[in-house]
Amino acid sequence: MQELIDKIKQYGMVLPHDVLKVDAFLNHQVDPQLMKHVGEEFAKRFAGNSIDHVWTVESSGIAPALMTSLALDVPMIFARKHQSLTLKHDMYTAKAYSYTKQTTNNISISKKYVTPGEHVLLIDDFMANGQAVNGMLEIAKQAGVHVVGIGIVIEKSFQPGGKKLREQGLRVESLAKIKSLADGKVSFVEE
Repeated sequence: MQELIDKIKQYGMVLPHDVLKVDAFLNHQVDPQLMKHVGEEFAKRFAGNSIDHVWTVESSGIAPALMTSLALDVPMIFARKHQSLTLKHDMYTAKAYSYTKQTTNNISISKKYVTPGEHVLLIDDFMANGQAVNGMLEIAKQAGVHVVGIGIVIEKSFQPGGKKLREQGLRVESLAKIKSLADGKVSFVEE
């Protein structure tokens, strides 16, 4: 998705330890027009699939997932990282490690909003090692839902997450694939 690649080139900052900072448009300040186009692109790529819900993990996945659910005209559910007073019981839970934050979170989705057998599309802002997606896949397994695919805004292709998911037979669609962050420069996988 050229518009996204252009934003990464303009605003992305390479930090130590293979971290790409995109808080100018994706995961702190959010560019609503870009997110609208991201959602439309995911909806186009997964057109023809029966999708009942879009799932993501809070908080950086919410903007692209919400725009995707709007484009698909289906509800969106975000897995919570922290237990709420209003959501304590009847939850599907899994662990998800954050590469950027170097922390493990228990993520949860209420059983109230999930119907076994439904079709879900997973959306996330970044993929490095695929841990957030693996957490959502664990919840999907517990809930007995079918994952039709995984949409990733930015995939770090030089890290193993996407490859491992594809080897499991999962459909992964990434809008921007980073080939390398070497020497402080972002290079993209040519498609």
